[in-house]
Amino acid sequence: MKNKSLVALLLLSISFTACKDDKLAPVQPNAVKPTAVTEALPHDTDDPSIWINPTDATKSIIVGTDKDTDGGLYAFDLNGKILKKSITLKRPNNVDIAYGLIIDGKKVDIAVTTEREENKIRIFSLPDLEPIDNGGIPVFEGEAQRDPMGIALYTRKTDGKIFAIVGRKTGPSGSYLWQYKLSGNGKFAAAKVVRKFGNYSGKKEIEAIAVDNELGTVLYCDEQFGIRKYKADPALNDNKELALFGQKDFKADNEGIAIYKKTDSTGYILVSNQQANTFMVYPREGAKGNPNSYPLLAEIPTSTVECDGADVTSINLGGAYKNGLFVAMSNGMTFHYYAWDLMQKRINEAKK
Repeated sequence: MKNKSLVALLLLSISFTACKDDKLAPVQPNAVKPTAVTEALPHDTDDPSIWINPTDATKSIIVGTDKDTDGGLYAFDLNGKILKKSITLKRPNNVDIAYGLIIDGKKVDIAVTTEREENKIRIFSLPDLEPIDNGGIPVFEGEAQRDPMGIALYTRKTDGKIFAIVGRKTGPSGSYLWQYKLSGNGKFAAAKVVRKFGNYSGKKEIEAIAVDNELGTVLYCDEQFGIRKYKADPALNDNKELALFGQKDFKADNEGIAIYKKTDSTGYILVSNQQANTFMVYPREGAKGNPNSYPLLAEIPTSTVECDGADVTSINLGGAYKNGLFVAMSNGMTFHYYAWDLMQKRINEAKK
């Protein structure tokens, strides 16, 4: 959205709405202002993911969910303009993106979302946002507790195989998350469950999941309890929890997770402090000498209200996004874009 006055008016409206509700914290006066705000969706934005155009990064797109019974996935350009809506989906929740799934002998970039009211995951080709899953793939089959919500895609470095790690509204501790190997079945995508893992406190739910492909780990938010870390490769047959952190850092819900990659092993983990309208920042590589210890580096107030989901890239997308883009959903049916430099400045200030 290029009209700066309209952006300011929208932010003022969102902030005022938050102030009227005692349960919501107002946007802080010193909050990072967005570089752009997307066009509003019909219902309820929940989670974004960034697709990098392999031939021209300035033409990359943001794919976000509109969470309702007649919702769907939406593609936005880097100015926040809606490019396309997918077929109608019944309450799509979270979405993630991976590159190079082999379908009918060809590599296809994909966006995968959970379709909560159908108990399925849905797979779409990118950038055209067309379904390639023959109507969807059932998940948590045979379970009384299904309601898929969170999803993250893991691409294994050794062979390029792609796996979907799926969370749900509630489930048993130790097998709350199910991991599916994705593959091609003729002209369509298919999935096979290969692993069940993940501790759960029972306090609220597990929705936000993120995978670090280079480090081979998966992080997820056990809301109102902490952030948990596991190995991502199912072939390792290792379901031991590696870390639990952030337990005293959040006002209430710890939600959307995004991983900013400075190198193959360093960077930042950003987690939404949902009811405070801030993001908590941790070192991607962990503490010096202990990769499973995560000290809090910074708390960054943002323009988002009640943020559920976020994504980030360090790739040069051109213009204001030469050092990357951070995108987060906000109440008001929008996604907010931030030039990474704005976030890095706050991290640097916190380190002084």
